Amino acid sequence: MKTAITEMFGIKHPIIQGGMHYVGFAEMAAAVSNAGGLGIITGLTQKTPADLANEIARCRDMTDKPFGVNLTFLPTVNAPDYPGYVRAIIEGGVKAVETAGNNPAQVLPFFKEAGVKVIHKCTSVRHALKAQSIGCDAVSVDGFECGGHPGEDDVPNFILLPRAADELEIPFVSSGGMADGRSLMASIALGASGMNMGTRFIATKEAPVHDNVKAAIVAASELDTRLVMRPLRNTERVMKNDAVEELLRIEKEMGDDLKFEDIIEQVAGVYPSIMMEGEMDKGAWSCGMVAGLINDIPTCQELIDRIMAEAEEIRQRMNAISQD
Repeated sequence: MKTAITEMFGIKHPIIQGGMHYVGFAEMAAAVSNAGGLGIITGLTQKTPADLANEIARCRDMTDKPFGVNLTFLPTVNAPDYPGYVRAIIEGGVKAVETAGNNPAQVLPFFKEAGVKVIHKCTSVRHALKAQSIGCDAVSVDGFECGGHPGEDDVPNFILLPRAADELEIPFVSSGGMADGRSLMASIALGASGMNMGTRFIATKEAPVHDNVKAAIVAASELDTRLVMRPLRNTERVMKNDAVEELLRIEKEMGDDLKFEDIIEQVAGVYPSIMMEGEMDKGAWSCGMVAGLINDIPTCQELIDRIMAEAEEIRQRMNAISQD
């Protein structure tokens, strides 16, 4: 399936593995890229630019296919060494970067000069248009269903994707609720040139996370996520657990007086314990509603092959209908 996205990133299938904290290690990215998609290393999971450079080198040892790096720009007082991370990406020969969070305008000239293609994650049409205007090559349009940060507009993909198609000139991929061949074909029908998957890729054999995390996703239904930090306008969709229930209790109790410090125990620094050690009630961790569509733990190759086979079956079925 050739699309603007497969051509832009030099990949076989229009499927991208989004950046995920303490999931997007070299093993994950290489497995997705080897299966024909675009694997993504999560930049800020690596504590320093030197660590990222090492992770890029590790990934290079595992695949000769294109892969990318996610770089999220956080609204924080003690900012990471972004210039260092940018250098590590460019010097590592990476040609695809997924940016997220705040406006990435300050780094775009460096990536452009190095021939790096940039796809920016957006949760609204206005943000996607801004990304287009500053020179991003593509955008990932994240609907309200997505795990992680869905923004504050609460627009699901059946509305958001065609709206993006109506407004954008650059190609985009769908994100949020994507799991199978139906997701891919629906995304194409709504105007996207491919799809981005996060939660679905966590539940794969190669995902370098604890088995408890994978089991929790398989066991969950579409009703098992919660929205936290809404009062702080930093909404995050997470898997429900004891820590999340406590977080929501604090939010309700504090009301308009809520500050980040009140919930820091449930949200700050919890990912290593959850993803690495499998302590499922340690804190809040991003998970999409798509968990309701995830019922197994295949290899990345099996997953992507299955998605493409399902997509082809749907295409043939639609052709048969149109000929009737």
